Amino acid sequence: MNEKYGSEILIYQTDDGSAVTEVRLYEETVWLSQVQIADLFGRERSVITKHINNVFKEGELEKESNVQNLHIAGSDKPVRFFSLDVIISVGYRVKSLRGTQFRQWANKILKDYLTRGYALNEKRLQEQNKKLMALRDTVALLEKTVAHQAVGEDEAKGLLKVIADYAYALTTLDRYDHGSLDLNGISKPTSFILDYDAAMQVVSSMRGEFDGLFGLEKDQGFRSALGAIDQTFDGKDVYPSVEEKAANLLYFVVKNHAFSDGNKRIAAAIFLCFMAGHKRLYRLNGSKRIPDNALVALTLLIAESRPVEKDTIVKVVINLINHNNQG
Repeated sequence: MNEKYGSEILIYQTDDGSAVTEVRLYEETVWLSQVQIADLFGRERSVITKHINNVFKEGELEKESNVQNLHIAGSDKPVRFFSLDVIISVGYRVKSLRGTQFRQWANKILKDYLTRGYALNEKRLQEQNKKLMALRDTVALLEKTVAHQAVGEDEAKGLLKVIADYAYALTTLDRYDHGSLDLNGISKPTSFILDYDAAMQVVSSMRGEFDGLFGLEKDQGFRSALGAIDQTFDGKDVYPSVEEKAANLLYFVVKNHAFSDGNKRIAAAIFLCFMAGHKRLYRLNGSKRIPDNALVALTLLIAESRPVEKDTIVKVVINLINHNNQG
């Protein structure tokens, strides 16, 4: 069970006006805490606890997908929330009319939410596709112009390079939106190995720039992250390419929180060292394969992401550092 952010808060009031509660809308369903469920059905919290436990114990619902830990205002730690399916199940068990009323209200809210969300997403995708097609048309026009007009070679190359940079970025975003990111353009690892001792030397070299607890290990998480990218299954590498290893290394070091301070900075530095060791840090023209601002943005994105988003985020990193990104 993971800590979750970003829920939308709605207000629900019973038909008789005797109970008002904040309902969280998250991941296409609604959520209530144990205290809120007890208030909704007018039952003691111990009774609600017993019924919730039985819902999971009897196999009526899976606990993992129906329980979330959410941060709420005024609480110094995450609060456990339960999905609409759990709320409905408890309502049947306590034989509460309020359960039926809440289910009807929640289903209407969800229908409106999903309809609105679908419409907004479709509009965004249509706008994105229009921009992408327009950019591709521009690139084609520029190529045709350069081929037929007396444009200086340096000016032509410079102009096309700028356009190509944005074309690749938008193409990557388009594939992300449509769930079609793949792992093309990746390369086999070289003989370079970034082991724990070498990585810790990198961390030690950074300590002079930062104060306090920077770089002090809390547990074995850093060693584990370094080892994870070289793991095998059935005699084959789980991450067979430089790009897959690098992207997962960045993810693991950020997420493992192995240091008392500086986890994101260390993750970015180790990622760069790994890429440099495999001679994948720079393009053939000498430019950085992943710009500084992009590395910062990706590191922060990983830090704020949910575990279920790991595969997608890793693919985004790979697409920014693979051979296809030659802009």
